[in-house]
Amino acid sequence: MTVGSEGEQTEQTAFPSPHDVPIPPACRGWEQMYAGHIAFRADRREFDDNCAWFLDAVHGGQPAYPLDAISVECACASLSHASSRLFVVPQSLGFQVRILNGFVYWSPNPVSEDAELVRRAELFQRRSGHYYRHWDELYSGWVERVEAEIRALEALEVPELPEFEDEELVLEGRGLGSGYALLNVWDRLLGGFDRAWQYHFEFLNLGYGGYLLFHELCRQVFPRIADQAIGKMVSGIDVLVLRPDDELRRLARLAVELGVEEGVKGATTERELRANLADSEAGSRWLAELEAAKDPWFNFSSGSAIWYHDHRSWRDDSGLAIATIGSYVKRLEAGEGIARPYQAIAVERERVTAEYRALVPEELRQPFDESLDLARKVFPFVEDHAFYIDHWYATLFWNKVRGFGALLVRHGFLADQEDVFFLRHDEVRAALDELRLFWSAGCVGIPRGPMHWPQLVTRRKAIHRAMRGWTPPPVLGRALGPITDPFLIMLAGITTERVQEWLRGDGADGELTGATGSPGTAEGPARVIMSPSELGQLEDGEILVSRSTYASWTPVFGKIAAAVLDTGGIMCHAAIVAREYRLPAVVGTGNATLRIKTGDRIHVDADNGRVTIL
Repeated sequence: MTVGSEGEQTEQTAFPSPHDVPIPPACRGWEQMYAGHIAFRADRREFDDNCAWFLDAVHGGQPAYPLDAISVECACASLSHASSRLFVVPQSLGFQVRILNGFVYWSPNPVSEDAELVRRAELFQRRSGHYYRHWDELYSGWVERVEAEIRALEALEVPELPEFEDEELVLEGRGLGSGYALLNVWDRLLGGFDRAWQYHFEFLNLGYGGYLLFHELCRQVFPRIADQAIGKMVSGIDVLVLRPDDELRRLARLAVELGVEEGVKGATTERELRANLADSEAGSRWLAELEAAKDPWFNFSSGSAIWYHDHRSWRDDSGLAIATIGSYVKRLEAGEGIARPYQAIAVERERVTAEYRALVPEELRQPFDESLDLARKVFPFVEDHAFYIDHWYATLFWNKVRGFGALLVRHGFLADQEDVFFLRHDEVRAALDELRLFWSAGCVGIPRGPMHWPQLVTRRKAIHRAMRGWTPPPVLGRALGPITDPFLIMLAGITTERVQEWLRGDGADGELTGATGSPGTAEGPARVIMSPSELGQLEDGEILVSRSTYASWTPVFGKIAAAVLDTGGIMCHAAIVAREYRLPAVVGTGNATLRIKTGDRIHVDADNGRVTIL
């Protein structure tokens, strides 16, 4: 609510304009770090102000590095293409995307005209129906294509620029040299990344759509049914993204079986682990199993590698994985079980399903069964695609980019290989263009790059540090029209009702409302976590409060009492994983990380989507 000129209360109808948000002086110049066409610009202010822009907190809500922003463009193009032109989702023409002071905002492009909705619905039913009818076959083909992309990426080598070309280049008459390969490989690297994003969204909206159809049917038959009851009917289905954590549990059990638990739980790094175990046969056997598990399961990032290059994988930094194995060993020694409650969830799933199905009118029994079968069939892809692309492919991709960064360091264009991420992808291409010219001419002359890029990187590092300390508004612009896009509803938890609650400022002091990500109640001290690097601060029995969580945070789910998130819907990664671990979770609170402080004692009523600061 807002207060009018005479003191009366008036209904708030809009969020702040993106063009009026004050930017800290320390962030001045941030616009040059990103492509101009994804910035809020004065010449399209009228359009921008009449959209509703939602902060992308689902993927972490951190300011994007200049090079990482390639994900923003690829994701928006791929998601929008899948919705508007490929499968022709009736109510969605995809999204607009903008960056404000490094933070990403999305705005849905809805379809509202009845005739256009009908026209698009006919196309969608035919196209989506084909995928739903042939889901298993098409998904198998998808896995083959994605694994082929991963193999091609692994085989892609960053070219060296030698003093003299290999003589075979002359003797075999190949003609194309290392300078050509330098640009060609960079372009192939980015082209593969774009394809990966296309594959990322090929099935995803259909996965959300299949679940949404079942959700809507349940609402039609049981108007007062709780979201958690619907979720229970689709839970307990094994998903690939939980496999890495299962591997850590397996290794913990093996350590106890082989009698090497002391060496395992006493290590904090892989170097320590190998030093502790290398001198015994049992230790060597355990280390061999560790190596076997790494490919592919340690290609699992600490957060969301597809969005952030610095969310390193267990393959690159195994510290979290090793510490987690050690914690599982300690729990086994204490007589605790460490298995995921898969069987209990499956039993509960069938019980709840049977109870509701018995109440479904006879004429809707077949649609109910078919809709439930479809939701269960498509459900695994919603998470499984993340392992293949968000973690495995992205881990390899950023490491190949680091190879180009190292090449630029060797030629004086950068001071450190990680500095490459402070350049836009087109700027990296420009640096490589100049490097090729300089190298091809025998490295004679004075290249501009060593004088230009390091200074630019230094300025941008300071700006990026300042951006990380800024709190972006969760919503900008006008909240016009109903929210109908399945991606926003199912993943981000942004619904028409939720936006109205944010506008009204619903919720008493000390109380937050959100959606039920996973049912249950819990009470305990809060721990606010803003980045994966802070996960080590979590202590047993604390309640995790974050903008979002990632599937790769599952190892800490064994120690926390509950999770409270700023963002997320019933099909976000956090909600799905929390249900599989029977962990209470409230998602889509909007501003929990702003209102809750570490150490606050809070009560989480996930059954009703409420969080109370005690």
